[in-house]
Amino acid sequence: NSLMPRIIKVAAAQLGPIALAETRSSAVKRMINLMQNAKAQDAELVVFPELALTTFFPRWYFEEQSQIDKFFETEMPNKQIQPLFDEARKLKIGFNFGFAELVEEDGVTRHFNTAVIVNDRGEIAAKYRKIHLPGHIENETWRAFQHLEKRYFEKGNLGFQVHKLFSGKIGMCICNDRRWPETFRVMGLQGVELVVLGYNTPKHYPPAPEHDHLQEFHNHLSLQAAAYQNGTWIVAVAKAGKEEDCELIGGTCIIAPTGEIVAECKTLADELILAECDLERCKEIQENIFNFDLHRQPEDYSLITEAKKESPPNH
Repeated sequence: NSLMPRIIKVAAAQLGPIALAETRSSAVKRMINLMQNAKAQDAELVVFPELALTTFFPRWYFEEQSQIDKFFETEMPNKQIQPLFDEARKLKIGFNFGFAELVEEDGVTRHFNTAVIVNDRGEIAAKYRKIHLPGHIENETWRAFQHLEKRYFEKGNLGFQVHKLFSGKIGMCICNDRRWPETFRVMGLQGVELVVLGYNTPKHYPPAPEHDHLQEFHNHLSLQAAAYQNGTWIVAVAKAGKEEDCELIGGTCIIAPTGEIVAECKTLADELILAECDLERCKEIQENIFNFDLHRQPEDYSLITEAKKESPPNH
């Protein structure tokens, strides 16, 4: 072990359900409560879920674009969210959260599922846009609820970046990204030491309901494997509980670079957990069993990065 630990105290701030009618201001109040609680326990960084400001709206099929766009933020921070940024600046605490981003780029209106890291001065220091969008595009009426992320968002265009923040190397991903080993490997190759992410994961998966009882298991399985295989801390935060008749899993957790869960939420409500993450511990893995310079054989992995082949019809 390194003689000089490099500790960042991180809080994972799980949110219980956000109702369709709940205002952003109400969600922000809940987030501020958790943030104050985190600061009272000396946290330097607090991590909130994916789409933390609204209900998980891709579960509904909307005909009108205006109905969809009302769930999106056209600037960040904006008037309703400003109090969260102000509080963070006052408390001198950093935070990460997800939201739906509507932006004009090169004259084109774009919709992204986005997350940002805000530094302890209340400034956006890093941004990520979700790359692995799950779900479907058309209204599939046989489902108990829809999962229309592929309809409402486009694939993120910022890649998997790693940022020097909070005296470490920090990366972000969102929800379904966590299931894909490539997400963490791309950050792992940049020496990532802490990955922060939020998720909204239904307990029921309509295309394969026989896996419903495995949802919590698959959540932790993906995260623990990724932490171990890349020697990184991972903080994964749920929006949990029964949201508009849709059961979302909890399981918010903080995972060490050894793959061990060091803290885990026990409820499906607003709940805070903390861990002292010693970033020096990443070396235990990164300089040993998963020393990429020494042991990786990328010339044998070319299939992974080859372009997708067209699926045959009715695939």
